[in-house]
Amino acid sequence: MSSKRDYYEVLGVPRSADASELKKAYRRLAREYHPDVNKDAGAAERFKEANEAYEVLSDSEKRRAYDRFGHAGVEGTVGGFSDFGFGGFGDIFEEFFGFGTGSRSRRRGPRRGGDLQYDLEISLEEAVFGCEKDVQMQRLEVCTACQGSRAEPGTTPVRCNQCNGTGEVRNVQQSILGSFVNVMTCPTCQGVGEIVTTPCSQCNGRGQVYANKTITVKIPAGVDNGTRIRLAGEGEAGLNGGPPGNLYVLLQVSSHPIFRRNGDDIILELSVNIAQAALGDKVTIPTLEGEESVQIPAGTQTGRIFRLRGRGVPHLRRGGRGDMLIVTQVAVPTKLDEHQKELFRELGETLGKEVVAQEERSLMDRLRDVFSL
Repeated sequence: MSSKRDYYEVLGVPRSADASELKKAYRRLAREYHPDVNKDAGAAERFKEANEAYEVLSDSEKRRAYDRFGHAGVEGTVGGFSDFGFGGFGDIFEEFFGFGTGSRSRRRGPRRGGDLQYDLEISLEEAVFGCEKDVQMQRLEVCTACQGSRAEPGTTPVRCNQCNGTGEVRNVQQSILGSFVNVMTCPTCQGVGEIVTTPCSQCNGRGQVYANKTITVKIPAGVDNGTRIRLAGEGEAGLNGGPPGNLYVLLQVSSHPIFRRNGDDIILELSVNIAQAALGDKVTIPTLEGEESVQIPAGTQTGRIFRLRGRGVPHLRRGGRGDMLIVTQVAVPTKLDEHQKELFRELGETLGKEVVAQEERSLMDRLRDVFSL
């Protein structure tokens, strides 16, 4: 059993805490236990513990794995914590005290582009069998005229006089915790260290322009509502030579007029008349792959479920497919001619009039019975 404390206990938040509550708790612990502020024995360990807890719980996928499997579910996925984990915390700590580690390299060095999300609606058939879809979107790309330098071609940026090219302005501040060096982004050059005297006319000195882009998305067989597909490098362009972000395609599967989906199984509600239900019949039904003949046995009741194995949705991360479940509904005729009414009267006399109460059971109850077989 892991000796680590529960991450929610570490941050002092309930398991239902949202992102803002997690961040608020994390900041409170950071102010209290950061080793540059708190010199007490054990403070560094408490800071490291809070950093690790926040890294897991602030990531939706890691949090889902932790909630389900505990520490074992995120083992190997939590980043290292050398130098007390400044990599994921520096920006927050800098917000409190005005400094962090490597601030100059972050400001002036390459910066990764932003991630984008595209909501894509597909049909049930496309979700079941997979497909390719072209999506059109607008995103930031590197300006082709200045190649991201922000300066008009043929001109060169000049060094910022206020920060002398460092991108930072430093001031010493006194507080109850002692003296701190307050490192701020240079307000003149915005941390770049250079001033563009002649901005690029194509991008107006931004180094990036919006462009329309058509991207082909390969959708694997078996996806469902909420499936998210990551397209690495298809997000917005980075700054200062940084890599582009990612594009996340969030799938929404439209409803089908005939079929319903339950996990990897497909459900078809089939209406049969009284004669077919009582005497049995061979009927033709629609499936995801065309029409197929099935035998309805004599004495079929409303709610009876027949299974066609391997005719459902392909399993997304393993071989095989789900099943097709046919739920019968015995249709009672509402319009009869006199001859049909007479036949039913004769039939009714032979069947008797005894009434037997039946337990009312929902479709999901019946499906659970099928799955338990």
